[in-house]
Amino acid sequence: MGDTFKNAPDHDFLFAVASEQHGYFTARQARSCGFGFELLSYHTRQGRFSRTYRGVYRLRDYPSSAWEEVVAAWLAVGKEKAVVSHESALDLLDLSDIIPNAVHLTVPRSTRHLPDLRSVQIHTTSRPLTPQDLTYREGIRLTSVARTIADAAEAGSGPEQIELAIDQALQRGLTTRKRLEMAASVRSRRVQDLVQRAIERRRQ
Repeated sequence: MGDTFKNAPDHDFLFAVASEQHGYFTARQARSCGFGFELLSYHTRQGRFSRTYRGVYRLRDYPSSAWEEVVAAWLAVGKEKAVVSHESALDLLDLSDIIPNAVHLTVPRSTRHLPDLRSVQIHTTSRPLTPQDLTYREGIRLTSVARTIADAAEAGSGPEQIELAIDQALQRGLTTRKRLEMAASVRSRRVQDLVQRAIERRRQ
């Protein structure tokens, strides 16, 4: 929802937008619902909205969710260009026991003017993200299962967690051996060997 700008503030429309994003919305989305800068600032001062990052707000009374920090960071970087990845995507996919110490996002390497956000680690990629590289959970865009596992392994996540993620992904039918091998094939030899060992162990 988003860019059909309204003249009068529409609280129901803003709630609908925020409901698709765990209670969060951007300043641009607020404008599309008729909330200009002054009105947005007024409701923030009154406590109806809370400001999380520059240009990102939350409905104060919206129920909390386990992924709200991820959503806030994703919106702050730009949901059109950023994708949740690495250990944050592993967590969203429930594929490991890792508790991420930061929100991990991936953007194209050509992206300019990235915000410096607390507790957010931004990765860049020179390889365009194709539809096969993406999936969705809880309304959040994230890297596919195979790419997530390869990214996390390349970035240094513990081998035992990568093996657990592969075992869980195959057991639950979330990906295939072929997709895992393809995702690993463009990574380092260490990652290729780690993925192959985990696949072979599952075959035994």
